[in-house]
Amino acid sequence: MMRKFRPKDLEKMLRSMGVKVQTLDAEEVLIRLRDGTALRISDPQVSVTKVGGEEIYQVMGKVEKVSEVEEKGEEVYEPTEEDISLVASQAGVDRETARKALIEAGGDLAEAILRLTEGAS
Repeated sequence: MMRKFRPKDLEKMLRSMGVKVQTLDAEEVLIRLRDGTALRISDPQVSVTKVGGEEIYQVMGKVEKVSEVEEKGEEVYEPTEEDISLVASQAGVDRETARKALIEAGGDLAEAILRLTEGAS
């Protein structure tokens, strides 16, 4: 007959092999992805396993995909058509380039035009 492992037996066996497992009292886990989005894990169960000087994090919980802007709590700035047209004509660039420059400049028309014209010189 096969013997059941109790959690304490498993911990003891892992410790004897040099493996330490620790539970963290986490409120939220946020993983930022390179595409600008993030994964928010609410009410997570986080455990850290330490083996040979390395740490392995295991996270379980409810996962929600959020944009970086949502995560920071900021509003998304979208330039008006008039502003895009003005910057495009003054800097001599296409509308999409003007739009991106306005977003980077936070809506500052002069800053957007300067960035575009200084980059062209």
